[in-house]
Amino acid sequence: MRLKGDTSMSPEQIRDRMIEAHIPLIDEAGKQGVQVLCFQEVFTQPYFCPSQDAKWYAAAEKIPDGHTTRLMQDYASRHKMVIVVPIYEEDLTGVYYNAAAVIDADGTYLGKYRKSHIPHVAGFWEKFFFKPGSSDWPVFDTAYCRLGVYICYDRHFPEGWRALALRGAEYIVNPSATVAGVSEYLWRLEQPASAAANGVFIGAVNRVGTEAPWNIGEFYGQSYFVNPRGEIEAIASRDQDELLVHEMDFDMVKTIRNNWQFFRDRRPETYGPLTDIGR
Repeated sequence: MRLKGDTSMSPEQIRDRMIEAHIPLIDEAGKQGVQVLCFQEVFTQPYFCPSQDAKWYAAAEKIPDGHTTRLMQDYASRHKMVIVVPIYEEDLTGVYYNAAAVIDADGTYLGKYRKSHIPHVAGFWEKFFFKPGSSDWPVFDTAYCRLGVYICYDRHFPEGWRALALRGAEYIVNPSATVAGVSEYLWRLEQPASAAANGVFIGAVNRVGTEAPWNIGEFYGQSYFVNPRGEIEAIASRDQDELLVHEMDFDMVKTIRNNWQFFRDRRPETYGPLTDIGR
């Protein structure tokens, strides 16, 4: 979704404008019977990491006791819909995470995932804003599926996909803020490969448009659903705010895993050195 508001506004004002822009799409999802809904990375704010401006610390909220999580609990209950809520989280003063709250279809807060891998390169100064999470790869038993969350840059690291799948995830969402460049080719490569390697459905979520004043490039949209065969089943446009709705057949998870048997044929007893190399 495009930023609704001027970045000269306060983070609280921007949050309110962004939530206002999302509510019609949340209600439309409810009308269409959507069972699991996910927004883009840090959906209440611009992607502020091209800056190193402490102003944006004010955008952080508590989970689950902050404004946005509580509001989304109301909408989840109203529409009987699981909602994944990616926001900037304040843990302690000065300790902030890129996180996602998971809310069940009755409005119950189930828990959160904190982004594990934090980039820090030109235009993406995320370590200025986010502490790396250590969420131990939670999988949430929701009303409709066993759900995992992996956030943006995480997707380049295969270990987390595998950990979530081994913990029983059937569907993993990857809320992102990704701009054109090298990553655009990888966008349609990595998640399908990870879905096939782990026998899961993946929902890849990206924002669209550009965000002044930083001009780091175009957020190229193209959110999509990919099945456990690695086939993209539905994809959104490159440049429009939209709700992408798709029906997934979770029976395919068991069918594919029984057929390919990647989990049976793993050799974890041989992998120990991999965790030591590069330490």
